[in-house]
Amino acid sequence: MKKRFRLVDRKKRGFYCLDNETGKRASLQTRSRDEAEQIVFAKNQAVRQPTLNRQLAKAYLAGTDAGMATRTWQTALEAMVERKHGSTKERWERAIKNQALDIIRHRVIVETQAEDLWQTLKSGTVSTNVHLRELHNFCISMNWLPWPIIPQRQWPKIKYSPKRAITREEHLRIIGREKNLETRAFFEMCWHLGGSQSDIASLEAENIDWTNRVIGYARKKTKSLAFIRFGEELEKLLRTLPETGLLFPRLSQIAEKHRAKEFRRRCDGLGITGVSLHSYRYAWAERARKCGYPERFAQEALGHNSKAVHRAYAKNAQVTLPSLEMYEQNSAGQNIIPVSQQHSHLIAGVGTR
Repeated sequence: MKKRFRLVDRKKRGFYCLDNETGKRASLQTRSRDEAEQIVFAKNQAVRQPTLNRQLAKAYLAGTDAGMATRTWQTALEAMVERKHGSTKERWERAIKNQALDIIRHRVIVETQAEDLWQTLKSGTVSTNVHLRELHNFCISMNWLPWPIIPQRQWPKIKYSPKRAITREEHLRIIGREKNLETRAFFEMCWHLGGSQSDIASLEAENIDWTNRVIGYARKKTKSLAFIRFGEELEKLLRTLPETGLLFPRLSQIAEKHRAKEFRRRCDGLGITGVSLHSYRYAWAERARKCGYPERFAQEALGHNSKAVHRAYAKNAQVTLPSLEMYEQNSAGQNIIPVSQQHSHLIAGVGTR
């Protein structure tokens, strides 16, 4: 291995150390050759030892994994995409094209330093943080990375942009201007049910139990069951929709991103900012909390498995707590019965019209 530093004797001016890579010289502040040689030897050892250790580590690792010395982050990214499905796979296909990942894309994984990942995170966005963190953990779990490059606690916190619920006034403006009857009914259904756009777009007439006035469906994301009773206003809307099959035939065939873009165009035309189709879920949860709707009922209606999720949706609700006396008086004589699993036949697609 070629030495990086060598000794230079400047005669009357003493001994210097020359860096063969940069060409710079630095005085060793001594006229003793023995001392000068020891200093230069120590400098070469300091450079040689990390390089030697790295080469030895790669040699040992290559004994168990032949691709360890050549596997790059691009290879890991492609492996991540192969293991995803549906909309998650589409998101990852877009994520691996992130320009911030070009910093490490063709770098060998085991040769990557923490500074490389920090630079990638600094030049990227919140999405970069999310995907790079998952990619890093994936490489560790696959034994492609024998040690964490950045400890778990040292990763920068993921800070999403603030999300808000759509207001009633904004909702009325949107449906008031919407000329397409199916799209307008879709927006109204999102307002009444608070479901995610994919769940609402996939609803069928068989999900409606007219006898018990219940709509039930299985959430696509979590597979949890959601049951909700409907009132007169929603009943009027349901009567205008198809009696069999999909309630929204056109919208159900459109990808999520295209439905989102269509809604965004409606908002842009009305000057409404800061909302998306997902804002209808926030709105439903906040309305439920504001009017005192029991949390356990709201969880079942939204299809949540955790109280923490519902609390996150409703964290912006402005609530004035009534006195217990008032609540007892208002609830006197009322018999509130939660929707139970007796309506599970709706999930199987069997209902009465």
